[in-house]
Amino acid sequence: MEKIIFFALVIPIIGFVLYLGASAIMKGFSAKEANRSEKDEASLQDDFSADKEQLSSELSKLNELLQSGVLTQEEFEKAKKKILDN
Repeated sequence: MEKIIFFALVIPIIGFVLYLGASAIMKGFSAKEANRSEKDEASLQDDFSADKEQLSSELSKLNELLQSGVLTQEEFEKAKKKILDN
């Protein structure tokens, strides 16, 4: 009789502890995935801004070459189109 009472109390307690442990682990995985997504978005934004700065720099150099007479208007347009298409 004492064994039945013992198991009747212990089994639900063990089940509850396992439930708490599993839910904590799942919350940890969810938080880790959310953090990974935020980092990916931040790195994409950094890449985009770096590409934008590089594009602006290249176009400025082309414009300087056009203004100094090294490039003709036609050559400038071709080079600009090539840069913007990439």
